Amino acid sequence: MSSLPTTTGAPRIGAFFDMDKTLIAENSASLFMKHRYARGEISGVDLLRGLGAYVQYKIGVLDIRNWTTSVMQQFRGQSEAELEKEALEWFDDAVAPTLYPDAEALVREHDAAGHFVAIVSGATKFVVKPLASRLSIHHILYTRLEVEGGVFTGRVIEPICFEEGKIYWLQQFIEEHGIDLAKSWFYTDSITDRPLLDLVGHPVAVNPDPMLYREAVRRRWPVRFFRPPPPLRAAESGAEDD
Repeated sequence: MSSLPTTTGAPRIGAFFDMDKTLIAENSASLFMKHRYARGEISGVDLLRGLGAYVQYKIGVLDIRNWTTSVMQQFRGQSEAELEKEALEWFDDAVAPTLYPDAEALVREHDAAGHFVAIVSGATKFVVKPLASRLSIHHILYTRLEVEGGVFTGRVIEPICFEEGKIYWLQQFIEEHGIDLAKSWFYTDSITDRPLLDLVGHPVAVNPDPMLYREAVRRRWPVRFFRPPPPLRAAESGAEDD
């Protein structure tokens, strides 16, 4: 990537990143469902239903709002603190190894240029927050779960951070921090983020799905393909167990 312009004064420049398949090489929701299945917390039918929903999402036929509202019911009555602890351990084991090295380098470059770097994801903070911490990103926008007395109610705070909902939460963010979208970047792999790509001056397709690739080519947006993260070495895993 060529040298980025630095921020020397107001208005500020933003660099916004989608998470799944953009910063990390996997879908975090699918990884977490597999984790819960391995722990006996969901059935095989639930796992297949979740993986099927991901396929529907990728081809653009999933009602993401209804799906999110329904699936978050599973956390009703669960302690927020307990889920945060569990998710942090799961992140270290399953998510951190999927981080794209190229994505990490790009985040560092934007940060060095003085840009306001943020993750904008439809996932919850229980995966977005650990990833942001790993990348030294201080701003995150995500789907929020309602909590009362430290316990999940099973309800989602509207709007979910997806499609137009991402724009809603981003609008609050840019107004708070005085960010000029016309000078800002947004990186994503998914055509579902087209509304946000249309808002920024520097839209970038990263590891794009077929529909986004066609759109990027048609509109002459930059397209980037990140190198896959290095595979975990069995020897290293064994050494950690010793």
